[in-house]
Amino acid sequence: MTEKPEGKMPEPKMDPAALYREEIFTDRKVGTMRRLTPIKSDGSPDISRRVVYVGDTQILTAVGALPLSFEIAAQTLEEAVAKFGPATKVAIENTMQEIEKLRRQQASSIVIPERGGGAFPPGGLPGGGKIKLP
Repeated sequence: MTEKPEGKMPEPKMDPAALYREEIFTDRKVGTMRRLTPIKSDGSPDISRRVVYVGDTQILTAVGALPLSFEIAAQTLEEAVAKFGPATKVAIENTMQEIEKLRRQQASSIVIPERGGGAFPPGGLPGGGKIKLP
């Protein structure tokens, strides 16, 4: 996106050299897979770039469904279908590791003061808790 002067929101702009045609495949049970075929700005195939396969599925957690999206290293649709399951497992493992990392970071950021060791005198802040303006 390009930044506009005067602090306005950046204007979304598509890159005509990075366009893909998207096709969606599903078995209607486990998930979907997208085949992103590179194209030129006139819509013709761009054979200088590789086709990308992306898998999409959900895992159920205690707080609801968690969407997963992951790239599948494949040259053909048949190969991508065969690799969907293993790629899903890797994506789940990576996601669970990331969640655990975030939990550890969150837990280590919580500071619990010792009893009676707070920075304020007994009874709280001086002045009765009322804001006084000069």
